[in-house]
Amino acid sequence: MRSTPLHILLVCMGNICRSPTAEGVLRAKVAQAGLAARVNIDSAGTHNYHPGSPPDERSQAHALARGYDLSNLRARQITEHDYEKFHVILAMDWDNLALLQDDCPPAHAHKLKLFMSYAADASLGQVVPDPYYGQEAGFERVLDLVEAASAGFIEQFRKMS
Repeated sequence: MRSTPLHILLVCMGNICRSPTAEGVLRAKVAQAGLAARVNIDSAGTHNYHPGSPPDERSQAHALARGYDLSNLRARQITEHDYEKFHVILAMDWDNLALLQDDCPPAHAHKLKLFMSYAADASLGQVVPDPYYGQEAGFERVLDLVEAASAGFIEQFRKMS
């Protein structure tokens, strides 16, 4: 068993839709599983579009309807220190993974992967699509996907512990 908590960073482009939703969902699922003391969760964006802003109102509303409160989260850009601090850095899509790979010091490249790689159901796809310019259904889809990936993450974490 790990003697120190596992630090996980969830990353999308602007850190106002997908990654804060994933942070809120994973944090809630980890707490429900009784693992909150063993897993620390944060989120960031590859771009500094919305520093200090709360998650998109649509993300907050859809998450709250499922019992996830995102209101205390604030957008930030990933920093050089994050690559060292976090044990696992999970991108929401291929573009953000590529940006992380370009920016990440080689010694920490092994920490990078797609969040959806944890989802047990491969038919859900490999990425969490950006709902920002879409319809309300896109925000529901994000929640469905991050709930699936969160469940898979918890299952794998328990096997490793």
